[in-house]
Amino acid sequence: MWLEVVAILIGLAILVWSADVFIEGATALAKKLGVPGFLIGVLILGLGTSAPEMVVSALAAIDGSPELALGNAYGSNIINIALVLGATVLISPILIHKSIVARDLPILLLVTAVAAWQLRDGFLSTTDGVFLLALLVLVLGLQIFLSKREGRTASSQAHKPTTGKKDNVHVAQNSPSRVQEGHVEPSLSHGLASLFIGMLMLVLSSRAIVWGAVELATFWGLSELIIGLTIVAVGTSLPELVASLAAARQGEHDMALGSIIGSNIFNTLGVVGIAALIAPIHANPVILGRDISMVSILTVLLFVLCTVAYLTKRKFGRLSGATLIACFIGYTFWLFKTINM
Repeated sequence: MWLEVVAILIGLAILVWSADVFIEGATALAKKLGVPGFLIGVLILGLGTSAPEMVVSALAAIDGSPELALGNAYGSNIINIALVLGATVLISPILIHKSIVARDLPILLLVTAVAAWQLRDGFLSTTDGVFLLALLVLVLGLQIFLSKREGRTASSQAHKPTTGKKDNVHVAQNSPSRVQEGHVEPSLSHGLASLFIGMLMLVLSSRAIVWGAVELATFWGLSELIIGLTIVAVGTSLPELVASLAAARQGEHDMALGSIIGSNIFNTLGVVGIAALIAPIHANPVILGRDISMVSILTVLLFVLCTVAYLTKRKFGRLSGATLIACFIGYTFWLFKTINM
């Protein structure tokens, strides 16, 4: 038993480190290739922080444990909103912009609704996996299109003649060409190396976590779903926590919330889609009444809290964070109360 515990602990530690290296490399590569900031914040950061879930779930499906993949994906979504975002806004409240409530959160609501509808019969086929991955491509394409359109609008407004000194200073400060004194941008080779090393260590550490989790599930007599919803889900959500806290502290409020929204979209469509594509998933009936319901409730609650914050011109702050943390505590009690069902 101790070997399995050590494998999970070491695997989680390496997983967090490798995810950070992967994100660093992907961000450096995106900047060198001239990728827009939206793609860095949503695609690169969202994909990077969801990479552990993707690798863990894919390996779990290959090893014949697709239910572990499902538990990992939805457990991570619950933890991302209730624990990660809750802890983030408790430390640093987030300013909500119009695009969050008008575009990003409605897309997340739609994605969550589609996932819940697909699991209505407790089964995900290979065809369902293909549909989820196709929807992921469609959603990303829509996000990219809308981001570029907003970018063109912002650029045209920034190039309008200004008469006030204050406006000129504002434009200069927000110019993407501005380089901070003493800051050296990572080279392309450094970005590629970080990307490769991060992904390699993600695969190796994820393999150790899947093996240890399945062995412990057997030893303790617990279902793979419970292990996926707890140990593996918490471990693979740590990159989101680190990224969100760092972004919020640096004043990157859109990135902090965007990383959570983007990660949950990738988890729901990409992680589950890949697992179902590898092997059909038969979901425990309990997951429909507990975990899917919890994800849906938290997503709707997040939309309501953010909408209220935007309409009242207040930050998404500590009261909202405390509410989300309370939901996580309640879900944890609910989870272990139904552990033997």
